[in-house]
Amino acid sequence: MNEERLRRVRDRVRSFPDFPVPGVLFRDISPLLKDPVAFRTLIDLLEDHLRAAFPKIDFIAGLDSRGFLIGPPLAQRLGIGFVLIRKKGKLPGPTESISYALEYGTAELEIQSDAVEPGQKVVIVDDLLATGGTMWAACELMKRLKAEVLECLVIIELKLLKGSEKLKSIPFYSLLQYD
Repeated sequence: MNEERLRRVRDRVRSFPDFPVPGVLFRDISPLLKDPVAFRTLIDLLEDHLRAAFPKIDFIAGLDSRGFLIGPPLAQRLGIGFVLIRKKGKLPGPTESISYALEYGTAELEIQSDAVEPGQKVVIVDDLLATGGTMWAACELMKRLKAEVLECLVIIELKLLKGSEKLKSIPFYSLLQYD
């Protein structure tokens, strides 16, 4: 991977201490989204990774809401479709849903029941992996639909929170890592 391209992306991530609560260092991708060269570089890097790692992918599945920002352009580059994994109550028609634990409470994700077919190969994308609960729930939804999760893919991984451990045997890739 070209270090200059990676630096171009990393330089567009900014940090906000004590947001949303004291003690949290928030990693903000807004400057990355505002910079067309850096954003194109991000999609280039993710595309290069997926093309090298997987000869066949059927769908990119994006997590609500920032996965919706990187998933569609990545899917377009790969010439494949994009499916939504949303917060509960946002999708019409029959859905599969799952509850999962958050640091302070629970949340629910859902996917349309016909979003993928059994055996189809899916990469799940989001902007960030922290504790891994949301990504784990997305993987469980894909298992219920009998899809094969090839990989969980994020821009940023917060290593200290050990979220990738929650994914167990599911392959995981992060472009940028922070302690």
